[in-house]
Amino acid sequence: MDGNGRWARQRGLARSEGHRRGKDSVRAVVDTALEFGIPYLTLFVFSNENWHRPDYEVRFLMQLVHRYLMTETKRLMKRGIRLVAVGQTSRLPAEVRRVLDDAIAATAGNSRMTIALALSYGGRQDIIRAIRQIAQSAADGELATDQIDEALLKNHLATAGLPDPDLLIRTSGEQRISNFFLYELAYTELYFTETLWPDFREREFMQALSAYQARERRFGALNGNGAGHRLRAAN
Repeated sequence: MDGNGRWARQRGLARSEGHRRGKDSVRAVVDTALEFGIPYLTLFVFSNENWHRPDYEVRFLMQLVHRYLMTETKRLMKRGIRLVAVGQTSRLPAEVRRVLDDAIAATAGNSRMTIALALSYGGRQDIIRAIRQIAQSAADGELATDQIDEALLKNHLATAGLPDPDLLIRTSGEQRISNFFLYELAYTELYFTETLWPDFREREFMQALSAYQARERRFGALNGNGAGHRLRAAN
């Protein structure tokens, strides 16, 4: 969800105003995904690298996450949405962890859609963490090396239990992955848009979905199942 700062700068506003405006885009995207029956939606909220931003901005972003969880949990419950988190959430401030844990617990029984919040997440770090866990199991004699396969690695990633994304949407004109879901994106369709995140609403989301529907996904084979696949997971 990129471009909050640039959106604010173009209007002579503080960066915090761009982040605030971005909350409205989150609600619009969630509502649209729900309307179209998309069962999984991941929002890259805060990366491991974002901890290197100025302290005042990190504090503001953490306050924004806290406020979102406090105000949106009832709405998630009413709409049957389950909330999960991926990333090193132990690094989050205690008050953010508390409301996050409460929201996850409150929505655990919902099944209409799953929203995954990527918080303090980094793809490389997640892969290293998973490898360390697997290596420790092998060192302890609990696992033979010939038992290590793709399924085992995936089960040790933060995204265990979530499907690999069908579609990745990157806003603001940046055309890179930025350490996001490095393992999971192997066959994901990529969609880049110049639209800054605070301006990314239903119309822009539908344009991305239309572009996805026009593509043929072959997963490395000569013949795929054709275009117009049903979207299982978007990010």
